[in-house]
Amino acid sequence: MSNKALALRLSNAIEQQQFDEAFIQVKTLRPIDIADVLALIKPALAWQLLERLPNRSTVFSYVNTDIQVALAQEFPRDSMARLVGEMPADERADLYKCLNQDQRDTLLPALAQAKREDIRRLAAYEEGTAGALMTSDYATLGIQMDVTEALAALRLEAPDAETIYHAYVIDEQRKLLGVVSLRTLILAAPEQLIRDIMVSAIVSSNVNEDQEDVAKMVARYDLIALPVIDDGGALVGIVTHDDAMDVASDEATDDFHKSGGVSTMVGRLKDVSIGVLYRKRVFWLVFLVFGNLFSGLGIAHFEDVIAANLVLVFFLPLLVDSGGNAGSQSATLMVRALATGDVVMRDWFSLLSREAMVALLLGGTMAVAISIIGYIRGDEVVSLVLALSMMCVVMIGCVIGMSLPFVLNKMGFDPATASAPLITSVCDASGVVIYLFIASKFLVV
Repeated sequence: MSNKALALRLSNAIEQQQFDEAFIQVKTLRPIDIADVLALIKPALAWQLLERLPNRSTVFSYVNTDIQVALAQEFPRDSMARLVGEMPADERADLYKCLNQDQRDTLLPALAQAKREDIRRLAAYEEGTAGALMTSDYATLGIQMDVTEALAALRLEAPDAETIYHAYVIDEQRKLLGVVSLRTLILAAPEQLIRDIMVSAIVSSNVNEDQEDVAKMVARYDLIALPVIDDGGALVGIVTHDDAMDVASDEATDDFHKSGGVSTMVGRLKDVSIGVLYRKRVFWLVFLVFGNLFSGLGIAHFEDVIAANLVLVFFLPLLVDSGGNAGSQSATLMVRALATGDVVMRDWFSLLSREAMVALLLGGTMAVAISIIGYIRGDEVVSLVLALSMMCVVMIGCVIGMSLPFVLNKMGFDPATASAPLITSVCDASGVVIYLFIASKFLVV
């Protein structure tokens, strides 16, 4: 059964207050699948089913943020407080930041004091930092505990902890001293002390560190969770692997959008309105319209050369597109390498010389191909002009495509802004001028 058909059945059942029938329809579905169906139901009906589900907080966490906010408007205050209280700490804070002030003022007094303070603390961290990404639901152990005491403590903390596969050893001031895995605890002798079996060489992140860097650390060290500390070294939270991978996915999506000349979008493409799509795409298209005027100026400047040698027009699109394509390839490689940390600014000069050699080989290969066509369509002079132009155009395209991400990175902009449309427009303009300039030196006007 399709989600739309199931959503219609559930809506009818809820309207008739037949909740047993509604439960039968969704009991075999996974939480994320239930969330997809609830997104298709009116919020005024969806909340009635959601609050009766035994795994409601898990289902709610999979619902799109906009729909979460819409559901929050429908939930009675006490029901909403129960649901929010069951959510993981980081998801609770994320939802809180999306609510308007009236919704916040209604929700907070209904929560337990500890949860209120936790929400305020997590929501206070700047968006895009480790603090905004982390959760405060983690397991801790004392350094003087033995293994028996540690396992007993984990049994008590397990229901509320995001993960217990790793427990963090702290002192009285909550300073992070070490980490111990559940596997180590199970295999250790009951009388062994935590201080003797913990790992002291800890990979951690500062609370103000950029979330993209945090995601890279989690991936680099293959961590289940990354501890987050404040400036004083005290443990304040952890970033779990799934949250880090969400960040990596969002950053990759953002880079893809920018590489296509599209501003960052929030939400699913099929849910985005026409107005939003227009606003996200219009800037680069209008900007590049004026950028392409330079190509027209180049053609106008060499109008006499073109008039005397019309065969040049046949090869003009081929040449300028080749430069743009070569530049886009170089830019794509550099943007990704900068994003993953494979290269840094100081690598530019060494990479430039290597890219020049690659461009020379690529341009030479393409020059041979186009010179043959040039000889067939024109003569040996046209063939020479095309070969030299192709070499120069590809060389310039590769150098621009490789260098522009570095320049933008140095200026503090996202290297992904060196998008394919921008590179193509720059290479088109330079390609036109190079091609027609070489032609003016060899061909009769």
